[in-house]
Amino acid sequence: MTTIRSVTALLVIALLAVSVAGCGEDEVLAASGTIEVTAIDYGYVDLPPVVKAGSTFTLKNVSGTELHEFVALRLPDSETRTVEQLVADPASLEALFPNVATVVIAPPNEDGFAVEGTGVLTEPGRYAIICAIPTGADPGEYLAAAAEAEGGPPQVDGGVPHFVSGMYAEVTIVE
Repeated sequence: MTTIRSVTALLVIALLAVSVAGCGEDEVLAASGTIEVTAIDYGYVDLPPVVKAGSTFTLKNVSGTELHEFVALRLPDSETRTVEQLVADPASLEALFPNVATVVIAPPNEDGFAVEGTGVLTEPGRYAIICAIPTGADPGEYLAAAAEAEGGPPQVDGGVPHFVSGMYAEVTIVE
């Protein structure tokens, strides 16, 4: 009887080993569908690092006073720097603004709305996610200026962009 238990135990261990071997460390589960991102002062919450192409990003701002945005900049395939390195070099970051894939903006304590694109990222690759709104900018003034702006961020009074205070992330879009 002991031999049968030993053989059974070995078979169970072997089956477990085979099933675990199929789940390699390099395999990453990608989020998909509607990705509900929360904006706080100064960061993003619930933003997965890997997302399937065609997913929709929404933004909810839980800040009491600051306006926030979700700007998705497609990084060139040749770009090897991290988003942290890019935000540390404003000239490099500014050079990426022609690669804006979508912009979702959210007033304080409100759900956001797309102001460029639809919030859907379809092209696989790496994206820098930033909030470039000036710290302390008046939300109403910013939204009014944005409605009148013809390309590029509106110019309003305020401090450094939120990404300087850490409101940035990196997302990889996969097939």
